[in-house]
Amino acid sequence: MLKWALIFAVVALIAGLLGFGGIAGAAAGIAKFLFFAFLVVFAVFLVLGLFAGRKITGG
Repeated sequence: MLKWALIFAVVALIAGLLGFGGIAGAAAGIAKFLFFAFLVVFAVFLVLGLFAGRKITGG
């Protein structure tokens, strides 16, 4: 997911440099959404991993 966010960010930068404002704005919006979705999924898996680690080790 983070890979796609970076791809859309690069597309937004290139489109912005070439003067395609609408495409650049849309690609930047998609990149922002994917980045924040990645952060949420990462946080959820981090918390689940911490709880699973405690359950396995018995601590």
